Amino acid sequence: MLAEPTRRRILDRLRRAESSVGDLVDALGMSQPAVSKHLKVLREAGLVSCRTAAQQRIYRLDTGPLRAVDDWLDPYRRMWTDHLDALERHLDREE
Repeated sequence: MLAEPTRRRILDRLRRAESSVGDLVDALGMSQPAVSKHLKVLREAGLVSCRTAAQQRIYRLDTGPLRAVDDWLDPYRRMWTDHLDALERHLDREE
């Protein structure tokens, strides 16, 4: 789901500010049906939510699911940091 570049662009835009579908259409240079399709997938995944303001639907980022992914990735980040630090020490000794 997040492998789709358009969905990542939508999340990046919503990270900065809440946006209407029209704002997202303008920012992404895509058709309204295409943006709506991606928003539906993101909404079903719990990554965005929307509220109604007058006749617009305003979307915002929900960070909870992303925090869960970040927590899951943390041990891998630490592992890579440890490995890269060990490589740096090894290379320093070789000089």
